[in-house]
Amino acid sequence: MAPAYKLTYFDARGLAETSRFLMTYGGIDFEDCRIRREEWPLWKPKFPFGQVPVLEHRGKVVGQSTAIARYLAKQVKLVGNDDLENLEIDAVVETINDLRLKHAAWFYEPDEAKKRIIIENIKKDTLPYYLPRLEEIVTGNKGFLALGRLTWADFYWTTVSQIFDVVTGTDTLANYPELKAARERVNSLPAIRRWIEMRPKTDF
Repeated sequence: MAPAYKLTYFDARGLAETSRFLMTYGGIDFEDCRIRREEWPLWKPKFPFGQVPVLEHRGKVVGQSTAIARYLAKQVKLVGNDDLENLEIDAVVETINDLRLKHAAWFYEPDEAKKRIIIENIKKDTLPYYLPRLEEIVTGNKGFLALGRLTWADFYWTTVSQIFDVVTGTDTLANYPELKAARERVNSLPAIRRWIEMRPKTDF
């Protein structure tokens, strides 16, 4: 029998890896469908709004990476106990997503000179603005991104923050030990560690 969950994305970690982590952590069997870039024109018309990742579950076909991750987090009990706690988690996730989008501009810029400017601005302005504030949040939450315990915000941080190193070519968390420890805590979870060892090797 086919798994009850099917997650479709490119052959990359990218925007799907948070959901893969969550399902792996929760012991959810899922089909990890990966599309090669050259195949994308054939797949694109099949999905809502022509975007991935897409989750197929119980007859529903749903896009939007954070919506998928939030749903899966509920299934594996990594959400808040009430609306206010979920608000705290969501606010941190959206802040991390803002930071991710600053880096995403690099991926979509074809001009190498403009790419270098994006990287310079990230190093000079973006990371020095966001990282100290996020470090303070983690410090105040006993090593976690929200609520003083493990939530899907930690999974989102772990999977998204690796992109910062890819774009800048540096260890962006070298001076932020709490943020680095939060990432390593998730990567060291037994199920996640096994997933990292077995998943396809990709650049990002």
